[in-house]
Amino acid sequence: MRTDQFVNPIGEGADPWVVRDPNAARYLWCMSDGNRAIAIHTSDSVTSLGRKHIVWRAANSGPVSQQVWAPELHYLDDRWHIYFAASDGRNENHLAYVLRSKTADPLGEYELHGPIATGEGADGRSPNIWAIDMTVLEHGGRRYALWSGWDRPGSDQQYLYIAPMASPTKLAGPRVRICDNDDYLWERIEPDNSKRGLNEAPQVFQTEQQTSVVYSCGASWLPTYKLGLLELVGEDPLQPASWKKRPEPVFRGTEATYGVGHSCFVKSLDGSQWWHVFHAKRDRRPGWRRAVHVQPMHVDEKGFPVFGEPVPPGTVLSDPSGDAIDEDDFSAESFDYFGHHQYLAVEDGTIRLGREPEQPVNAYRAGEKVLYSGAVPRDVKAEVTIDFLGNARSRDAGILFRTTAASVGYDAQRGYFVGLIPRTQLVVLGRTDGTSWHELARAKTKINTTQPQHLAIQVERDRITVEHNGEKKLQHTDNTYDRGVIGLRVVDTDARFSQLKVRAIKP
Repeated sequence: MRTDQFVNPIGEGADPWVVRDPNAARYLWCMSDGNRAIAIHTSDSVTSLGRKHIVWRAANSGPVSQQVWAPELHYLDDRWHIYFAASDGRNENHLAYVLRSKTADPLGEYELHGPIATGEGADGRSPNIWAIDMTVLEHGGRRYALWSGWDRPGSDQQYLYIAPMASPTKLAGPRVRICDNDDYLWERIEPDNSKRGLNEAPQVFQTEQQTSVVYSCGASWLPTYKLGLLELVGEDPLQPASWKKRPEPVFRGTEATYGVGHSCFVKSLDGSQWWHVFHAKRDRRPGWRRAVHVQPMHVDEKGFPVFGEPVPPGTVLSDPSGDAIDEDDFSAESFDYFGHHQYLAVEDGTIRLGREPEQPVNAYRAGEKVLYSGAVPRDVKAEVTIDFLGNARSRDAGILFRTTAASVGYDAQRGYFVGLIPRTQLVVLGRTDGTSWHELARAKTKINTTQPQHLAIQVERDRITVEHNGEKKLQHTDNTYDRGVIGLRVVDTDARFSQLKVRAIKP
């Protein structure tokens, strides 16, 4: 049941890309999946990643088999195109590729084209040179590709480049570097003149008055990552003199939300609001553990984007204009997931949370959880079967209820949780306020992890009753929360959930 509020971060991931589907009232998120595949998530709100659909998997070996980065989905010439970078496992071999859909269905089959000629010479292949973060600019009736590339093979010096396009899968001319990457100290990977500049992730923002390119700069692995802006002040985008760089960043981190960058921009479903989508770091240590944030933005009278400051995680925000409050009945088929994408598996009608990745990519634990769609009455009974997969040292796995304002994080939701803890042979009941856990009750129980466990909760007004394997274990009263959805959650545990049932308790 979607309410009219949400909190950040809305999901795990980096380099987010989301577009409105021109053929349906929904959003399409395009994300890398484990650096070996590309997924499109379908959602009815920009505040939710929605349901994941893998649309392409990389080959087991070869030049486009690993390090699949920053895919972008564009609808061009009545077909969907996914621009992305990939390599053979060595970063210095990254090149740009594009997938073209066989039909107008974004979730259908795709054909691989590339590598795109992003190098030197009239043919762009003399030699072909490292490229990532390709996007598309349409201006003056022509189409251009923009990307971040090295100036020469092996240099590790990233600049912004542009080239005309002959078609959505092929360039029509040589690349042009549109600006230096170190005009200002804040563009360098650290604020030191001895450090290199770095420009990447160009993103087009257009209004009737103005065309801009918002780019990321600094070091993506550090909290100082930020956004700069280029104004198109000339007629020809292929001329470097046609671009004017802002002397100050247009978006930078705060003490609470940092390492912000690789943005995209999308309108609300009713078209009345602009929303800013970006990633931020999960911690201040160097690295690429990140999560997706969304917040409203504005456009000034000259047509330029105005981003303000990143909102702190956990801040309650109003849903985008035009979002519908979900009043459908509870459905076990529709849910939102909050946690690292490699810790979730949907298998034959079951949901596995906390699954250890075979090849972890910037993985982190975050109290993995799913929240189900559909209205849930105040007085309700919910039950589920939990398989701890034989691990007697497991921690919590159980049911979330009367839950709202969920985001990525162990206790990042408001509501109640009842869980089984095999390692201590306990059943526990508690509540979270969005940042912290408060235990309400606990009881000893017998948990045989070689057998599936049955857990049930019954909530009537402020009375909560908990059963384990058909035996009543806890009863407690608490009136902190009186509404919300049903979900499932683990804490540092790998568990499989099945046979979830939810029914109203009639007065």
